[in-house]
Amino acid sequence: MRLSLHALLALSFAVLAGCSSGGPYGYSRTYSPLDAEDDAAEGAREYDPVMAERDKAEWKKAKVSVFGVVTKRAEGPAGNAYVTLSVRTLEARNLCEQLDEETCRVTVGQNEFAVVHAVLKLSPGDDLGDKSLNRGSLVRVLGKLTDEVDPEDGTPILKADYYRHWPRNFFVTTASRPDMPM
Repeated sequence: MRLSLHALLALSFAVLAGCSSGGPYGYSRTYSPLDAEDDAAEGAREYDPVMAERDKAEWKKAKVSVFGVVTKRAEGPAGNAYVTLSVRTLEARNLCEQLDEETCRVTVGQNEFAVVHAVLKLSPGDDLGDKSLNRGSLVRVLGKLTDEVDPEDGTPILKADYYRHWPRNFFVTTASRPDMPM
């Protein structure tokens, strides 16, 4: 069976379209980690504030994953950013406005279940500009809990090995469920 050039081109485009990722902001029905994020997350455990407090030594050895909405950003040590995070749960399924995956947004719970602080070495695009990491941004931080706690509220500080950032309005919380029915 011989395929025409047009049929081969159409088949190639269909295969490429089927293999597309959600891009940097994860426009897909379910959470899609980036390749570098997937590598960085290997062996990480989801942050559990109760267990981390009970067994501090064990949790400080492990790589931790946290999803959080930035509530404050300040200058940190060595030119890094120091952010306060309202920790949220990642939803199993992203909310979408329509059937098209391009309308889907990474979705986290609307309720905070813990507060942590993170030290991040920001990329230039996340440091300044329209889409900079700031109050209202969502970040996933992968790293280790330090021996230090925040002097103001006594909550843990996480030193990031990797982070992924969604600017304000590039993600949603479960509070958007009535507006995003898909």
